[in-house]
Amino acid sequence: MSGDGEHAPEAPGDVDLDKPSTARIYDWYLGGTNNYAVDRHFGEQADRQFPLIKPLAMSNRQWLGRVVRAALAEGITQFLDLGSGVPTVGNVHEIAPGARVVYVDYEPVAVAHSELILERQEAGDRAGIVRADFRDPDYVLDHETTREVLDFSKPICVLMVSVLHFVGGADNVPGIIRRYRWRLAPGSWLAASHITTDDAPAEGAAQISALAESYRDTQNPAWLRDKAEFTSWFDGFELVEPGIVHLTDWRPDSPEVLFPDLEPESVRPFYWSGVGRVG
Repeated sequence: MSGDGEHAPEAPGDVDLDKPSTARIYDWYLGGTNNYAVDRHFGEQADRQFPLIKPLAMSNRQWLGRVVRAALAEGITQFLDLGSGVPTVGNVHEIAPGARVVYVDYEPVAVAHSELILERQEAGDRAGIVRADFRDPDYVLDHETTREVLDFSKPICVLMVSVLHFVGGADNVPGIIRRYRWRLAPGSWLAASHITTDDAPAEGAAQISALAESYRDTQNPAWLRDKAEFTSWFDGFELVEPGIVHLTDWRPDSPEVLFPDLEPESVRPFYWSGVGRVG
């Protein structure tokens, strides 16, 4: 750690350190070190504002692992992780070491560290990183790295984990999802999770609503959605059991090794999750 408190490696030249980045904040929530003072300051404020934010991030990370393992059990061995963020423990290619994976993010630190991790783990023959905005499906899907790593004639699991609440209504979330679905082979999955206050206690709902407002001052403003809107995004898909449920209710298993101190019931009301299958 340097004298000014930074403990991430030197930032790429085009990184904006005047505003916190959601990818780097999320890394801080999970206990990572690929973040900067501006991100840690926001994260510390968020933790005070909504004390469940770290367990919620951990719960979301656990859900990612369960989805990846469920996809593998279904015979899906290709993954497209949209808005993958800064690499931290439990990356897709680590959960599924024999799978082919493409990570997508437009945050330069996330991309730089993804490249470094894939290089160090010698995973470049089966995994790649694309620096892109996932709201541009054609660019993502036609990118050279995507085409080299993934075979679109076979099923792919598309992961939209905790990213759609950073996409505003004007960006047409259903349209973005449809454009990915049109390019996927039958048997492919779309997995998504999204923050909510639908079933939350009044105090928690007020806290997370205020936190969402705080995100308006970051590089990635946040929006809350209800179950009805989230469910509508799966139109055209066959819902995979157990359907649209809270994160902790989606195929729960034994406590995760990654985050053994998680309290599932405390975070349960704050996220919707679902997986849809392409027919």
